[in-house]
Amino acid sequence: MKNAIHWFEIPTTDLARASAFYEAVLGLSLKQEDFGGTPMAIFPADEEGVTGALVLDPRRAPNAQGALLYLDATGKLDECLSRVADARGEVVLPRTSIGPQGFIAVVRDTEGNHVGLHAP
Repeated sequence: MKNAIHWFEIPTTDLARASAFYEAVLGLSLKQEDFGGTPMAIFPADEEGVTGALVLDPRRAPNAQGALLYLDATGKLDECLSRVADARGEVVLPRTSIGPQGFIAVVRDTEGNHVGLHAP
């Protein structure tokens, strides 16, 4: 098994708002797609890398109690955290050492999801 995760989805009730948040915080562009009638904004990744999307699906609601996934913030964790408030989110757990594995932080996005950031 190369990766434990093959794809992830972060639920949203406002895809444009959520896309703007992640693009601002992470400093990247998401690709807008429609998959079988479900609007998505896909995170970029290398050809062999794991990726996922923000998903606008009325059957799934954003929440802070679900699974916690960590997005890559290698070399830019502090920079990402500095942009959270301006992007209308909140830092829930500031930069925290996890020993030799690096640093993590957790943010609340504009939809109410808690999402982690990791920098080795």
